[in-house]
Amino acid sequence: MCSHPTPLSPSPAHRHPVAAHPEQGWTLLCDGSIVFDDSGELHPDGSVVPPCRVPAQRLAPAA
Repeated sequence: MCSHPTPLSPSPAHRHPVAAHPEQGWTLLCDGSIVFDDSGELHPDGSVVPPCRVPAQRLAPAA
């Protein structure tokens, strides 16, 4: 794992991928966090960042 000024830096610029599995929808970052394609995150301390979901009625219909 990388050493950063603050653990779990809020800026993704300070965290870089060490393993990516796009076919499974997740990426392991250097600080031990797992970022999912739906924008959710799982941190090494067990904390979770829920995915940002857009309500279906706000989605534009496919052309």
